[in-house]
Amino acid sequence: MKPSPNLFRNRVFQAIIISGLFLQIGIWIRNFAVLLFVMEQTNGDPFAVSMISVAEFAPIFIFSFIGGAFADRWSPKKTMVWCDILSALSVFAVLVTLVMGTWKVVFFATLISAILSQFSQPSGMKLFKMHLAGEQMQAGMSVYQTLFAVFMVLGPIIGTFVFESFGINISIAITGAAFLLSAFALGFLPKDRSMEEENRETTLWQEMKSGIQYVLKKKELSLLGLCFMAAGLGMGFIQPLSIFLVTEQLGLHKENLQWLFMVNGVGMIIGGAGVMVFAKTVAPQKLLICGMLANAIGLAVMGLSTNLWLTLIAEFFNGLMMPCIQIGINTMILQRTEGAFIGRVNGILSPLFTGSMVLTMSAAGLLKGLFSLIAIFEAAAVLFIIGMICVLPLYNMRGETKPDPVDPQG
Repeated sequence: MKPSPNLFRNRVFQAIIISGLFLQIGIWIRNFAVLLFVMEQTNGDPFAVSMISVAEFAPIFIFSFIGGAFADRWSPKKTMVWCDILSALSVFAVLVTLVMGTWKVVFFATLISAILSQFSQPSGMKLFKMHLAGEQMQAGMSVYQTLFAVFMVLGPIIGTFVFESFGINISIAITGAAFLLSAFALGFLPKDRSMEEENRETTLWQEMKSGIQYVLKKKELSLLGLCFMAAGLGMGFIQPLSIFLVTEQLGLHKENLQWLFMVNGVGMIIGGAGVMVFAKTVAPQKLLICGMLANAIGLAVMGLSTNLWLTLIAEFFNGLMMPCIQIGINTMILQRTEGAFIGRVNGILSPLFTGSMVLTMSAAGLLKGLFSLIAIFEAAAVLFIIGMICVLPLYNMRGETKPDPVDPQG
């Protein structure tokens, strides 16, 4: 079953997809340029490499709840546009400092835009809830996640090419330009609905407290939070150490990391397309459970493998099933949460994942000196199994939160 054609004629959906295209270009160029630059400057120091990931993900833990609460109070279009503009300005400021000062300032290129994304991302989720019909949500998330999957293939290639051809300064400049183009694309969103009728008399603190209470009283959201924590702990072990899987386990040059990303991305494209086809027939919680199990198996194989082709097959398998996790999670949040709480629910659940990930990510460099890569990857696989067990009670769950009225103008 294909997504409704109306989905692709929806102005909000079009603007978010085009904006996402530019954001992905900027983010992948930034991420690979910073990674390869730091590897060169530190001669492959594991601690320095792991700190790149901390700079990217720590702001999610610190600012996500606050950003989610503000997303429920602010106009989503203005929030997203200004976050992209400020991200671009911060990147250009880093570029100026990089030209004039120390190389270590590149960490701030990741840090500042990661902070601002905590205000922008929940606003995008709110727009999905406001402007897409209930039956379009899973299909819409499938298309959106497929865009991410395409850049899992193209992003590492583009990022590596730009850095090796033009260096860190041009790479950072292109990142800033891409963020500005994203803001321009979001300018085509329809005008934000009037929020006057919401008559907010509560304080930000009261709304944050009510968001926590909302999550705790809904079983599906609470169990999803436990799943997030387990998966986050597992991802934190492997996220900063993937490059050492290439250089040590497989004995390849560091630039070959892009090919593992590419294989993973091809799997994600195929998996995302598959989920899109069955979007209306498979419940999101079933997608999530299957994805968690499959990724646990894939991580276990990757940790044990010293053969390039076996590692590539496991990486492809992980990519193939990763959309099941991403789309399942996002669709469950949209379906099971009232529109007024979208930002806060996202702001509560995301830190559970990223906070756990940052915790193990921060220790990954040190743990690598104490344990083998095999032990670390197998531990990550076990954590994914634990996460799957946490959401098993939701396997046969039915029904969803009553959807908000959908804007017919889209």
